[in-house]
Amino acid sequence: MAYKQELWDEAKRKCRLGDEEIRMAREMGLNPKSLIKNIPNKKEMWKAPVKDWIHDMYEDRQRRSEQEAKRKKQNHR
Repeated sequence: MAYKQELWDEAKRKCRLGDEEIRMAREMGLNPKSLIKNIPNKKEMWKAPVKDWIHDMYEDRQRRSEQEAKRKKQNHR
């Protein structure tokens, strides 16, 4: 589902994200409302900032897709 640009702009502003983080979030199919919901509260010291959360999730997904591609390549031999 395509979300309105206004929602992405709001998430970018509230979460203090850059264009790169917004691109990553869109590429992963995240919802701009979920980004806003995941802003850590002062009582949630364990929660990573949204910017770090997006980077970690993106790196994990990239690593998994690379491993999957490697497995498929080995199975086709």
